[in-house]
Amino acid sequence: MELQKVIAEVDLRALSHNLGVVKKKTGGKDIMAVVKANAYGHGALEVSKHLIQQGISKLGVAFTGEAVSLRESGIKIPITVFFDRDNIDECIRYKLTPTLFDLSSARKIDARARKLNKKISVNIKIDTGMGRIGFTMDKALKNIAAIASLKNIVTESIMSHFSDADLKDKKFAKLQLKNFQSLINSLAEKKITFKHHHMANSAAVLSMPDAHFDMVRPGIMLYGYGYPGVRGLKPVLSLKSNILLLKTVPRGTPISYGRTFITKRTSTIATIPLGYADGYSRKLSNKGEVLINGRRVPVAGRVCMDTTMVDVTDIPDINYKSRVVIIGSQGKERITAEDIAAMTGTIPYEVLTSIGQRVKRVYKS
Repeated sequence: MELQKVIAEVDLRALSHNLGVVKKKTGGKDIMAVVKANAYGHGALEVSKHLIQQGISKLGVAFTGEAVSLRESGIKIPITVFFDRDNIDECIRYKLTPTLFDLSSARKIDARARKLNKKISVNIKIDTGMGRIGFTMDKALKNIAAIASLKNIVTESIMSHFSDADLKDKKFAKLQLKNFQSLINSLAEKKITFKHHHMANSAAVLSMPDAHFDMVRPGIMLYGYGYPGVRGLKPVLSLKSNILLLKTVPRGTPISYGRTFITKRTSTIATIPLGYADGYSRKLSNKGEVLINGRRVPVAGRVCMDTTMVDVTDIPDINYKSRVVIIGSQGKERITAEDIAAMTGTIPYEVLTSIGQRVKRVYKS
């Protein structure tokens, strides 16, 4: 490990294990692996390459730029773009599958494809209750029929997204599923069919087999997290660092901005080169913990942009060779992204995707 650096270790064996859980849960259904937001902070290119080696045949990203980056790095399998609407030339040039959620965009894509004498496959998004993007149920049938009539568009897939499939109470999720299935049936009556139908995010993969259709769309579970109570997944990412400075200070010494931590005894303080610019939330000030020499160590004072101080007074044999674990295991102790999320009032998704670009990713296979 390099000195004075933060390293994100990505365990590709754990990634394979989690993919195996998806396969077991879905019984051989097609899988679109979601690698948006730099594969939830894990590194989109390396994660995508590994998943393709494991048999994944489709990827999903949020924006066109993410897909273009993967294409230019040699990724050739189909990539669906979920949220863009205007990057028509890029979609055609890089053979991407755009997601349609309004009729005007569909007509623009058709016109451009017709001019280039090409056909473009599209994914159609239905809003069954998420309230984000997608054709609403009252207008979906009419608008999709209009899209299906466009000569240079191939309606390859249709999707929707659950708002709360991770809750124990599945009442609303089941209503969303019912709405989606009803629309599919109505479209079939009009001879409008699709190669793929997908609605199951990670929570639905794990808990709603009726939502698996012919393809599922796992994201967070690939990286080792589901929802509270889920077992059998392995966290893929560990966050590690070294000690930048060790110093012994007298009782009454203020530590970090605002003097929110003042030593109550002669104390040994370790500074580690990790801060909120690296994704270690400022909300962990005087609250977070890291692992050093197999023991939990408290954050002392406010988390800074580039550094965080921890109180290592009670840690025996502390020295500059002692490794710091921010996320991961050391000895019998373990800190997960879920633990950090609980301390900061958020979700593991945000903890993982917040890990900054200056944090070096190292891949273990």
